[in-house]
Amino acid sequence: QVQLGESGGGLVQPGGSLRLSCTASGNNFVLNTMGWYRQAPGKERELVATITSGGTTTYADSVKGRSTISRDNARNTVSLQMNALKVEDTAVYYCNADVWRPSRGWYDTWGQGTQVTVSS
Repeated sequence: QVQLGESGGGLVQPGGSLRLSCTASGNNFVLNTMGWYRQAPGKERELVATITSGGTTTYADSVKGRSTISRDNARNTVSLQMNALKVEDTAVYYCNADVWRPSRGWYDTWGQGTQVTVSS
């Protein structure tokens, strides 16, 4: 089983910054695309940013120019640096990864989520 462990959420004032990190752990697996999604109260889960194993990135328009996604393939880690945070960025942020294991082939897995609250 592959698990995604997230860290870095918290309370920040508008205009502030946060860095979220997610590490995949387990045995005998390969990662492809990793990314971050978020879900605000009463809303559907939405894409924030993704990055392929080769480093190709995509961003939601709402965070483009304010956020940077990066990964360390050797450490199975993906990070999201968020700057100029807005109140509307408040949400639970979830790490996501495409995982391959010999027993299952490719499948999609999620972290438990980390709360980001932007408030003065």
